[in-house]
Amino acid sequence: MKNMKPMPILLLMIIIIMAACNKNKRQVDLPEPILNQAELITTLIITLSDSAAPANKVVASFRDTDGSGGQPPVITDTLKLIQNKTYYASIILLDETKVPIDTISNEVLKEAVDHQFFFTQQNVAIETTYRDKDVNNLPLGLSTQWKTKAPSVGTSKIVLRHQVGTKNGTQAPGETDVEVTFKTKIIN
Repeated sequence: MKNMKPMPILLLMIIIIMAACNKNKRQVDLPEPILNQAELITTLIITLSDSAAPANKVVASFRDTDGSGGQPPVITDTLKLIQNKTYYASIILLDETKVPIDTISNEVLKEAVDHQFFFTQQNVAIETTYRDKDVNNLPLGLSTQWKTKAPSVGTSKIVLRHQVGTKNGTQAPGETDVEVTFKTKIIN
């Protein structure tokens, strides 16, 4: 051991330490994963156009401009539809807390594989079918067809489900982004 010179040992230790330091410098931090978070939806506007006379429109809206909590939402208009008609419905979603106002329905369309609208009518004779689908051929619901039947009074509930990685065409998986119930009347 006395023949060993301290200089090569010291040099070896410096090389090892520098190699360890350089290894850390070469590591690249991975970016945080982008999560498909639920959107803030302050406004839902549904427009139903009579398929035989597209100028005849029925528009109803839901607004909760301060988000959940705070002031209660404002729901304007009853959906007044004529019996035995076909309507084409379109939904616009907005986030009115942003300037300029953010059109959330564009984001929902881009992320169609993670979203689906569901429509439930109670005590009104309406048949709703989807007119749009995602790339997996599952319904989306920004565009639908509503066929009215006999005169009746009830409600139409619209629910947007956020189903990241779990969308299967049913309402069960995921979280609710927005849920609105409109009074609905089918007249002669």
